Amino acid sequence: MSLPPEKVSELKQIIHNHLLKSGIRGKIREVLAENVRDDQGRSHQSLSEADFLSALQNRGIIDDVMKDLHFNQEALMDAKKGSPPKRAPDFVDKEITQLKKSNIDPSRRYLYLQVLGGKAFLEHLQEPEPLPGQVCSTFTLYVHFRNQRFHSKPVPCACEPNLEEGLLFEIHRDGIGESNKMADATALLSVSDPVHLVLIKTDTSSETTLVSSYFLDWRIVLGAPSRKTCFAVELMGVGSESKVPAGVLTVSLELYPPLTETLSTDIISTQQSLERKRTAEKERLFLVYAKQWWREFLEIRPSHQSKMVKIFAQDENGVNQPVCSYVRVLRVGRLLESPRQAARFVSLLAHEKAPVVGGGGQEQWCTLMAFLCRGKGDCEDHATLLCSLLLGFGLDAYVCVGTKAKGVPHTWVLTRGTDGSITFWESLTAHRYLHQAIDPEAPPLAPQPKPSSPYRTVGCVFNHQNFLANCQPSDAVELCVFDFQNQSCWKAMSEDALKSVCDPGSVTSLPLQPSLCASSLDPASSSNQLEFEMRYLVSEHRKDLELATVWDDHLSYLLSSALSAYELERCTGVSCGNEEFQDAVRRAVPDGHTFKGFPIHFLHRSARRAFATCLRSPFCQEIVSCRGDHVRLAVRVRVFVYPENVCAVWLMFACKYRSVL
Repeated sequence: MSLPPEKVSELKQIIHNHLLKSGIRGKIREVLAENVRDDQGRSHQSLSEADFLSALQNRGIIDDVMKDLHFNQEALMDAKKGSPPKRAPDFVDKEITQLKKSNIDPSRRYLYLQVLGGKAFLEHLQEPEPLPGQVCSTFTLYVHFRNQRFHSKPVPCACEPNLEEGLLFEIHRDGIGESNKMADATALLSVSDPVHLVLIKTDTSSETTLVSSYFLDWRIVLGAPSRKTCFAVELMGVGSESKVPAGVLTVSLELYPPLTETLSTDIISTQQSLERKRTAEKERLFLVYAKQWWREFLEIRPSHQSKMVKIFAQDENGVNQPVCSYVRVLRVGRLLESPRQAARFVSLLAHEKAPVVGGGGQEQWCTLMAFLCRGKGDCEDHATLLCSLLLGFGLDAYVCVGTKAKGVPHTWVLTRGTDGSITFWESLTAHRYLHQAIDPEAPPLAPQPKPSSPYRTVGCVFNHQNFLANCQPSDAVELCVFDFQNQSCWKAMSEDALKSVCDPGSVTSLPLQPSLCASSLDPASSSNQLEFEMRYLVSEHRKDLELATVWDDHLSYLLSSALSAYELERCTGVSCGNEEFQDAVRRAVPDGHTFKGFPIHFLHRSARRAFATCLRSPFCQEIVSCRGDHVRLAVRVRVFVYPENVCAVWLMFACKYRSVL
């Protein structure tokens, strides 16, 4: 058998690494020293290579090296036959490979979840198989378990989609199991956190749709006789289709290391039944309390019946949850640096009401996992996420439920300063408004602050610990006093009652909130790629108009500072750097020439969609189709990345030309 030259060098390198790692090099030196001393005693004969190899083999050192090196048999058979190998043969040191694959703690227990394929996605029954290279709609499966998030690779939508993934989750965390003791089956049975599966469909224009949101109780594997279990999971639709099956996933569960003793299925089902009963009892008691609280609220004033006081909201699966459970204290490490940057991030998530068959709209609040995976949601999803982030930054934040102009229902965020100041945060735009209440008892000619916010009425406010209903004579925002300690203005729910159903882990029906994921996008390469595509589209557009295209790279570079200033202003609300940009442009544009620029902002990275949108503007059309003497064009793209691969894309077209009268 012979190996290709490149494989010979690869094998030598692996053996070299193995000798360094296992200390065998020291043993070889000892054997060499002993043989040299023996040779000196035998008439100073030189030590041959064959004698030295024989000595190593007698000591068992060669066997130690070879037993840890394993060869890919299929590739070796190809080499024996003289045919080119199907892929490079693997010469693997087992220990090194394990370290490269994942950082496994042998003292902890892991759950290995395999998705083995999908079937019965009947909505895609008539969908033809995509041709190679053809752009098509895709399914992506997102999975969350105990603050660990993974997602599958996108696969083409089909009646039987090829969703096949293997995911390894750490169970042994948050105090489950002692530090020097492996968690046994009994300890694992108390871990009631489900595995959250979210299936997203992405169409050919990159628009996302939430297909299903499913909570999987993984503890069935604790009673599997073979230490492994395989079963079908029926995924239901969302919103108005939450009772309609969307499809079926085949799932396999396995524990590593395997359990020494398994539990009986009766013990597992009894534990699950007890948890359900405990949750149902807590929810029943809270519902009784909420009804009594609501009756007391209505007795204050009959007009309270029409106020927007929302105690419960339906999630994507049609399950009623207390609104306070949608808010958590959310800290994101170094992913977001300030409350205003957090507001900017939330505003970049697209706004879309839950779709309903037949048109119209339906109120649907989403779990945080479903909202982040879909990348868009209604104003309630934005407001609860922003409130959670502001609480994480140490602010006294609340979600407000009320109306804006023309009585349209709306939610936004309120923060209270230590000096009593009230600030409204619009989660859809990241705009901030300082609230100053009008004094209805002031003299008629006394100056009164003008309303600065777009909000008209407020019915209630809440966060993760508090729920307060507005019981002031008027629910108009401009007249409201946001002194939550004043019981004549705000009627509060019992904090203990809220904790019983809204605290993390209080009831098994509440999903754990995931943390945010860092962006996997490189802003520089994304910007360069999008700019290159834009140049091509502009050149082709001008070619259709029978116009030549000459790019001015220096002018393109100068546009960067303007785009950076635009994004900074959106984050902080402070405009800066405009003077430097204007001065640089004046220097770059010769006397007698005219400069025109057109900046625009997008939430996606599709060059064709962006260019089509730009051409709808007469200002952009004028620049891109510019005719004249000595015309020079410029384009600059800046992609600003945020967590969850959310992007703010700034694009600027510009041109300069000689003015001819």
